[in-house]
Amino acid sequence: MLAIVARTFGIDTHNHIDVPLIKSELPGPKVDLFGEMQKSGLSAICMTFAVDYQKLVNPGDAYERFLNGLTAMDEILIANNMKRALNYADLEGAHKNKKPIVIQSVEGGHFLEGKIERLQVAYDRGLRHLGLLHDNDASVPLGDIFTKTPQWGGLTSFGAETITECERLGILVDLSHCDDNTVNGALKVAKKPVLVSHTGLNTRLGTNEFMSKMMMPRLISKEQAKIVADHGSVIGVWTHLADSPTEFADNIKAMVDVVGVDHVCIGTDTKLTPAYRSPNDKGWGQGDNKKPEDKKEEPQKQNDQKRQNTNKKQGPQGTNQSWGIEKQGFYYTVVESLLKAGFKEEEIAKIGGGNYCRIFDIATKRS
Repeated sequence: MLAIVARTFGIDTHNHIDVPLIKSELPGPKVDLFGEMQKSGLSAICMTFAVDYQKLVNPGDAYERFLNGLTAMDEILIANNMKRALNYADLEGAHKNKKPIVIQSVEGGHFLEGKIERLQVAYDRGLRHLGLLHDNDASVPLGDIFTKTPQWGGLTSFGAETITECERLGILVDLSHCDDNTVNGALKVAKKPVLVSHTGLNTRLGTNEFMSKMMMPRLISKEQAKIVADHGSVIGVWTHLADSPTEFADNIKAMVDVVGVDHVCIGTDTKLTPAYRSPNDKGWGQGDNKKPEDKKEEPQKQNDQKRQNTNKKQGPQGTNQSWGIEKQGFYYTVVESLLKAGFKEEEIAKIGGGNYCRIFDIATKRS
């Protein structure tokens, strides 16, 4: 198992690193990203943040938060003596030298605010992985979000323009949070492979009824998964709805059985570093990933949720604390579970990070 971890790329294609988004709070608390990555066994993470956890009110808010977030991440990387991977050669070099590295990602194109030229600014700051949508609509919408009532008819014209410009510049497009119509519209526009970084099959619901119901809109059907794979794209399986490493491996196997081993990766949707809450945040924030309406729930509903959501291992958590693991880090645990599930090293190499590397290499080459 240790040899396989050393030989293969272990990449978490969706890992949240919380940072301050308000200029006065920069650079934010110190975090041991290097140490957590070494413990995990991961070669790289897609270092992700989002700007829409707090309501976007004024024009320019999203862009300012985006730039502040990048600046905060600059400081984290400097403090941890780490770099961003700008292309596959950077990933390969870091892996060869046994140095963890990050791919800069943002979840949601809110920062664009209809200004496509901002993608060039983002690219120049190191962005190489763009999640087209997140929980809330951008001021200039890019498509329909899978947890909201459809209102844009799928991918918007600005969403299509964004995909085309990402491909021109060399930024990988992530279609997580897109409903099926938006995904299908994006696949018609995209000339390069894309990613759906964090989801699971809607037939794999786990044992927690509350979590299953909450996560259902975020899951992908077998039919839709095949559409994504037929495009040459890749789907990330998250750790949500898996009570144990064994069940996570089973969820991966189920996805492989549907789309093939060349189209599956890992995207945990967890955090390697501690959650961050702004001292100016009196309501909700990226520390707990709750929407404003969640804070207004009546007490009875909150109590019901606490009773139903007894399995905390299924929710957002520290990556290296998934399933209560203590003796070894995340990727070590996953590789061990995949071996027990019958996967061979060649298959683990693809799922662990090889498939992501393939499409990242294609995506980051300018059109």
